[in-house]
Amino acid sequence: MAERLESESRKLLGRLRDAMAGLAAGQERLDEITSLIAESMDCDVCSIYLFRDAETLELCATKGLNKEAVHKTRMKLGEGLVGRVAKQRTIVNTPDAPQAKGFRYMPETGEEVFSSFLGIPIQRLGDALGVLVVQSRAAREFSADAVYALEVVAMVLAEMTELGAFVGEGAAMSARHSQPAMFPGTVGQEGAAEGHVWLHEPRVVVTNPIADDPVREAERLDEAVEELRVGVDKMMQIAGGQDKDQRQVLEAYRMFANSKGWMRRMQEDIANGLSAEAAVEKEQSTARARMSQITDGYLRERLSDLDDLSNRLLRILTGQGADTGAEMPDDPILIARNIGPAELLEYGRKLKGIVLEEGSVGSHAAVVARALAIPLIVHAQRITTEALNGDHIMVDGEQGIAHLRPDESVVSAFRDKIAMLAAAQERYASIREKPALTQDGFTVALNMNAGLMADLPSLVSSGAEGVGLFRTELQFLVRNQMPRRSELVALYARVLDAAQGKRVVFRTLDIGSDKVLPYMKPNEEPNPALGWRAIRVGLDKPGIMRMQLQALIRAANGRPLTVMFPFVAQMEEYTEARRLMDKTVAAEARLGHILPETIEIGAMLETPSLAFAPNKFFENVDFLSIGGNDLKQFFFAADRENERVRRRYDTLNVSFLSFVERIVERCEATGTPVSFCGEDAGRPVEALCFAAMGLRSLSMRPASIGPVKNLLRRSDLGQVRKVIADARHRGEMSVRPAVMEWLRGQG
Repeated sequence: MAERLESESRKLLGRLRDAMAGLAAGQERLDEITSLIAESMDCDVCSIYLFRDAETLELCATKGLNKEAVHKTRMKLGEGLVGRVAKQRTIVNTPDAPQAKGFRYMPETGEEVFSSFLGIPIQRLGDALGVLVVQSRAAREFSADAVYALEVVAMVLAEMTELGAFVGEGAAMSARHSQPAMFPGTVGQEGAAEGHVWLHEPRVVVTNPIADDPVREAERLDEAVEELRVGVDKMMQIAGGQDKDQRQVLEAYRMFANSKGWMRRMQEDIANGLSAEAAVEKEQSTARARMSQITDGYLRERLSDLDDLSNRLLRILTGQGADTGAEMPDDPILIARNIGPAELLEYGRKLKGIVLEEGSVGSHAAVVARALAIPLIVHAQRITTEALNGDHIMVDGEQGIAHLRPDESVVSAFRDKIAMLAAAQERYASIREKPALTQDGFTVALNMNAGLMADLPSLVSSGAEGVGLFRTELQFLVRNQMPRRSELVALYARVLDAAQGKRVVFRTLDIGSDKVLPYMKPNEEPNPALGWRAIRVGLDKPGIMRMQLQALIRAANGRPLTVMFPFVAQMEEYTEARRLMDKTVAAEARLGHILPETIEIGAMLETPSLAFAPNKFFENVDFLSIGGNDLKQFFFAADRENERVRRRYDTLNVSFLSFVERIVERCEATGTPVSFCGEDAGRPVEALCFAAMGLRSLSMRPASIGPVKNLLRRSDLGQVRKVIADARHRGEMSVRPAVMEWLRGQG
């Protein structure tokens, strides 16, 4: 029986290939395919539904239903049994469809009430394309072999759709990868960029989903899998002397590469008529569908390993390896599911923008993107399945939107926006050497944030007065092993040289949360943002902190040194870290090293608890920097990675501004210098309000210094403070509307 079905499956796929080879137009091809499937499956009805948009399915072809309903019958995702298959991406197989959960009768199709229903999702690598349905009057549950055969057909339909085999009239049958598409995401780094797509991992295109010779296809699969296994074994040998965690990942790779179940399923797919490439991709699609429904982190990682191995295997089979012959465009916008910091640094400043499907606003990639001042959008779902190398794309890093293949109206509006930003930057250049002196005589120091040597030229071009935050973790994140002390000494010395006497605030290693070193054992935590990170890691691993402090002292080589400890939550943590610094300085003196001319030791105030520390803390700390990004998420209990909650809370909320004002008052009472560091410091209206609350030092990305300085120089802080006070008095939740109205009144 199974052999007969396999033979029927191969026969059906052969007929499908013949139908594809004809000169019929897209609609005629689909009609022919539904007839072939209905006849082969001995069914009364076969219908193909394709997505018209992300939420709507459209009947695009049918054998057995009313032809007048084609391109007219539509249903929402989750509506009816077809919508249920599309939404859950699962098979629905029932002998009694009217009694099945979610059944919906569609009289416009002229259908009788068919008892049997089998719906199969049409999907390619996790990208839902539509639903394939067969129905019968007779009540029967389709056999496992029949279901499997239809899955194979659905796989081929997905490949045909991808290759544009059914292009015709109507949105649901329009050419894929040709229509304008908008991808909303989360802002990882602000800015605007226009360019052309460069895929970090180019799409593997399967051009031959149906096999002519199953025996030869099985041999091709065996040869490719053997090459894959040899490659994994070589990686294991190279990683032999590296850490245990990396070897465990490669062991998982080896386990999958030698999996008999994986091979057996692909061999069965080939026996049913698929090519070797299509068989691999069918299993990959199944793995991705499972991955989307699994919440367990370990299992998701293992399925991700299988996904990666499948990609490697596809590249071997198709010859579409890393060297595809494609040339990077002059204005590349990088598109990827995710990317590590080392890979991103290899691309460097040649990138105009970055759009990721995954990632986070605090991820390694985001840190590097900010350091390189490249607009970044994360969480842009499905963009890697839609974008092709060379596609025109516009990245709006202010709104967190990527416009792929934009139409003329979007292009025109976007270019106007870029031109306005460029004109504004020219205006800001004229005040670059002038202080941020307000109309009522207050001067606000504007510093820049940095993390790479490549940032340092911005000290001059931006007009920054110094580096208010130099992130030292990048040098640790981009390596596969701990950097040597001598390497850090050389780097920090180059940073101080490039600063040419301007103050540089070195923040000690801020790792943990979503910044995990590749060579440190991952520390699984339910809420890593509130877990073992930053100063907590440094105090628990004093050897690492001592090594970094030694490097900073030696790099200063007699010059002034400023060091800041991150994520301090209570006075004792700062006291312990400072004691470690004092011991390190004493040890360096005994070794005969030149000590810094002066040493300032500060802390980042990122937790509300530190604002209520004893007066003694404020008296002992040399300076404080309010870390706005973390402080705001803890103050509002709103994860800054969660789009559903982070946008609910305004930085200019009266409660948050009052809290910032309270910190400033405590610092003024003890004579403690204080600054504000973070994304909000670089937003002109927020910066103006912080200055009105008494902050006289702000640290931001270099590109923000001009806009902030421009607004401060045109404003009267006394008047702004009165506007804020009046809004408070009226009981307003946020001062933003009142401040914006005042600004409009000022022209």
